[in-house]
Amino acid sequence: MQSSDLRNLKIAVVGAGYGGAAAAKALSLLGADVNVYEQANRIREVGAGIGLRPATINRFRQWGIFDAIAKVSSPSEYFEILTATGEPIMKEGWPAAGDQTHTHLIHRGDFIDALLGVLPEGMLHLGHRLRTAEDKGDSAVLTFENGRTVEADLVVGADGIKSVVRHQLFSDKGPVFSGEHAYRAVISVADAHGMVADDNLRMYIGKGTKVYLLPLRHRGQVSFDITALCPDDTWTPRITKDDLLATVRGFDERLVAITRDLDMDSVNIRAVYDIDPVDTWHSRSVVLVGDAAHSMLHHQGQGANSAIEDAGALADALREADSPQEALALYQATRKPVTDTLQAVSRQGWTEDEINDVFPGQKPATAAAPKE
Repeated sequence: MQSSDLRNLKIAVVGAGYGGAAAAKALSLLGADVNVYEQANRIREVGAGIGLRPATINRFRQWGIFDAIAKVSSPSEYFEILTATGEPIMKEGWPAAGDQTHTHLIHRGDFIDALLGVLPEGMLHLGHRLRTAEDKGDSAVLTFENGRTVEADLVVGADGIKSVVRHQLFSDKGPVFSGEHAYRAVISVADAHGMVADDNLRMYIGKGTKVYLLPLRHRGQVSFDITALCPDDTWTPRITKDDLLATVRGFDERLVAITRDLDMDSVNIRAVYDIDPVDTWHSRSVVLVGDAAHSMLHHQGQGANSAIEDAGALADALREADSPQEALALYQATRKPVTDTLQAVSRQGWTEDEINDVFPGQKPATAAAPKE
């Protein structure tokens, strides 16, 4: 689209999470008139740490916000997968993107604060819970529970796994329970029983359980995550310390000790859900990004990265296409095959036997079948 057309484009973004904040930044750099509507009255991201992959970091460089991210993250060279008791299964450098080879490890709260902190003043509107979204062809209308109505040339649905935009316009299928729970806490490096000596992610896998140690050494902390099989599909289940200890039975005694020392009030407890692939992500004037389009399980660590890539691809498509409608089709054609694959791979269970399926050809020879 021509620069003049982009400057005249009025865009409303629903949701101020990773996808919404990134989309707002990328689209505002095109010169468009962008506003973000977030249901919460204040932004509060809890949980744990994530890894921002090299391709994601390149987007931040493109948008001129790398320094804001770098200040609150640590560069990591590789990730490692080990058995429950610490024997190595595989060790791999992060997939490079051009000259960028490091993944940056960051706390979720710091990440969303950094993204929102680079948005222009007045762009973010809190306390706007979406009631309805209507595509009128050349524009779309949003109605919020506070009584406000907004009309825009383009609506970006970035309202997460329980997306109202998706449900009303694209798919009435609900989230899908994975049969797992995730228990997440951020603890001091001093409380990690000597298991954090560098800035690299490690995952320990045992029967039905995965334990992640994601260092946040720039904060003097580590993100400690347990993903365990559990049939309870309550979104925010209640568990006891004994329940948690049962999930790590047989693991390295240091991991058991970390679990034993946890303050249960500080543990974020969630049932793990994703969604089935959505056939169509856009209408004439509405488009989905991030979890609203393709919420995936966290086993590949690609949820936030995919949301950032969506934002970049949407901005690229608007710049390259002749009309918003053509741009939305180009965006979906670019991103949907990638996220369909990531959703499928992320649903794999990651038992030790499945590592070679998830990372083909990378299982060490010592653990592979002997050659004929």
